[in-house]
Amino acid sequence: MTHMLLPSLCSRGIMGNLLKLLACTELEHGPIVFLDFEHAQPTEAETAVYNQVSAVLEEAHGILAELQSYNGAGQEIREAIQNPNDLQLQEKAWNAVCPLVAKLKRFYEFSLRLENALRSLLEALTSPPYAPMQHLEREQALAKQFAEILHFTLSFDELKMTNPAIQNDFSYYRRTISRNRLNNQQLEAENEVNNEMANRMSLFYAEATPMLKTLSNATTKFVSENKTLPIEDTTDCLSTMACVCRVMLETPEYRCRFTNTDTMLFCMRVMVGVIILYDHVHPVGAFAKTSKIDMKGCIKVLKEQPSNSVEGLLNALRYTTRHLNDDSTSKQIRALLQ
Repeated sequence: MTHMLLPSLCSRGIMGNLLKLLACTELEHGPIVFLDFEHAQPTEAETAVYNQVSAVLEEAHGILAELQSYNGAGQEIREAIQNPNDLQLQEKAWNAVCPLVAKLKRFYEFSLRLENALRSLLEALTSPPYAPMQHLEREQALAKQFAEILHFTLSFDELKMTNPAIQNDFSYYRRTISRNRLNNQQLEAENEVNNEMANRMSLFYAEATPMLKTLSNATTKFVSENKTLPIEDTTDCLSTMACVCRVMLETPEYRCRFTNTDTMLFCMRVMVGVIILYDHVHPVGAFAKTSKIDMKGCIKVLKEQPSNSVEGLLNALRYTTRHLNDDSTSKQIRALLQ
């Protein structure tokens, strides 16, 4: 997994300046303290959550690699549909689709583990007595993991959106099972993906951005279940992260410190991910004038990059946010996203 490269935290004694940076209320020239996402190591207090999330993140790279190499069984399915009486072709298509559906099931089950990991991070990064900004400074290793989850999520969804084979394969699988059930035939593959699992997977893959939807739902649920926790504790955590990423991307002296060519895209994905989560959880969303996220600045940063690398991220803002088309969204912001 790619990491953001950030200069080391200079000193714990300059909390005032750090909080100014995190709140993005003062961005003067000169040395500014950054969260050290690249080299952050968990403190003793972070270890339990860090280890739990690490176990999930270790799988993320393999999941993306599998999705990237997912070619589908389009040809076998077409031949089977065109020749419905050729049992050999029916069997060939079925045998091609079954291992692919097993793979899709693994992706879906991973989304559930990712949801639990996100919940643990939200609990750690919003719990009293510290303010969200203090949490991000104190628990830098967990903040880094939060960023990695968002990076994975947007990477996964970009790959899924450009691969129609996923839904075609799964639809064929479900149709075949339904047809066989009508004929009172039980297929062995049903033990792997039974009807209940198939229904849940179907809802998951019907989403344009299924991983993002999972995280948005998990964040909304986290806020609704924690009645004693002010909603601002969660939304401030998200807006702060969006701000840190934007500042890094739009400031040449920070950007030139990146040594990995993927770091820019990593920052952009994390920024977009937290904007979308903020927009789903905050009552008025990310686009209103009262939002703590500088949406114009964030969109401008994205539009300054080559369009082929950011079109998926701009589409995520266009189509997976909740409040873009609200009356409270300025015409200028809507125009920027057209």
